[in-house]
Amino acid sequence: QVQLVESGGGLVLAGGSLRLSCAASGSISSLNAMGWYRQAPGMQRESVAAITGGGRTNYGDSAKGRFTISRDTAKNTVYLQMNSLRPEDTAVYYCYADILKSVLVRYWGQGTQVTVSS
Repeated sequence: QVQLVESGGGLVLAGGSLRLSCAASGSISSLNAMGWYRQAPGMQRESVAAITGGGRTNYGDSAKGRFTISRDTAKNTVYLQMNSLRPEDTAVYYCYADILKSVLVRYWGQGTQVTVSS
């Protein structure tokens, strides 16, 4: 079993910052990439940021220049530092972890709500 537990969501004013965390536990001996998606009401889920096991990062267009993804390998935790937040960043943010079983399997967290008010 694999569990991903997210925290750090909440309500913030536009221009503010939040830091999301996602801790992986369970059968994660072959943990590979981790990352974040988000989904706003009525919208498709979109990729926000990802980080490989080696620390290489990738960002969606909406996150570039404002969000920073990082991970603590020892804690099996990925973070998303979000600065200069905008109302359009309002969404449920989901973390994921890619774990190598016989094939690469993607596991998802339960989601955390981020609301940015203007």
